[in-house]
Amino acid sequence: MGRTDGAMLKRPILIAGPTASGKSALALRLARAGGAVINADSMQVYDVLQVLTARPGKDEVGAVPHHLYGHIHPGEAYSVARWLGDVEQVLGDLGHLGVRPVFAGGTGLYFKALLEGLSQVPPIDPDIRQSLREAAETDLAALYSELEKVDPDGWAKIKPGDSQRIVRALEVVQSSGKPLSWWQARDGGKGLLAAKDCIKVVLEPDRSQLRARIATRFAGMLEEGAIEETKALLALNLPGERPAMRAIGVREIAALLAGDLSREAAIDKAVTATAQYAKRQSTWFRNQFGADWLRFDTADAAFAKISRQSGAE
Repeated sequence: MGRTDGAMLKRPILIAGPTASGKSALALRLARAGGAVINADSMQVYDVLQVLTARPGKDEVGAVPHHLYGHIHPGEAYSVARWLGDVEQVLGDLGHLGVRPVFAGGTGLYFKALLEGLSQVPPIDPDIRQSLREAAETDLAALYSELEKVDPDGWAKIKPGDSQRIVRALEVVQSSGKPLSWWQARDGGKGLLAAKDCIKVVLEPDRSQLRARIATRFAGMLEEGAIEETKALLALNLPGERPAMRAIGVREIAALLAGDLSREAAIDKAVTATAQYAKRQSTWFRNQFGADWLRFDTADAAFAKISRQSGAE
């Protein structure tokens, strides 16, 4: 997988941020001027979960081309490597058309892989992955201590509360016998896009305002089809470890359908889980993205700045 010819593409725009921060709407506004939106969210790739993952709707998709949304069956496990392969094909098509790619999503690893490439780590044992994810929910500190023993170099680069990176580092060691840093040093991959050629943005909304937006959005999701989507997903009888089954809201709505939670309790639990996830996303972006990423507390401020910057090219 090689780097895409930047000369064929209008300068790409990358929009990262926590859930409900306004990424999709911002991407749509920016893409109206000769662009196309490319999904960079690991949950929005799945079919069935249109409402529950807040995928762009028919009006948005009809206004501007959208790529890599809802194209994967929920029974499949979609990897970062597979996403990169799909992106490479999309970028090739957009380059020939002279269209500006506008990436939008909340999956930090997608953006890292897009700009830095992906080391060729052997497949991870699914039992090891599931065991570590469960352990992270009950005793993350113990996993962090274990990582210090088996991968001290990797441990030194990861903060104690970064559950995603701790689990990732441990699953690589336990599955392959080598630390992630060893694989990264061996492969030295390159990304599809050069960071210097991109406009890179992180949305950082006020936390209390974000929680309020999350609450309003989830209540709306229940009215707009999230319950029916969850029924359809559960009817597939998929293993619980499939990524789509772990989409926030699925567990809570399933409990509502089973009579184990009231509607109010299901909303409260889903909103809390979403807010916690948003906090983890924001922490990841803050720790992993450097000073070359522009940071804004509102989508409007980001739109004004990017419009001026991209318009001057």
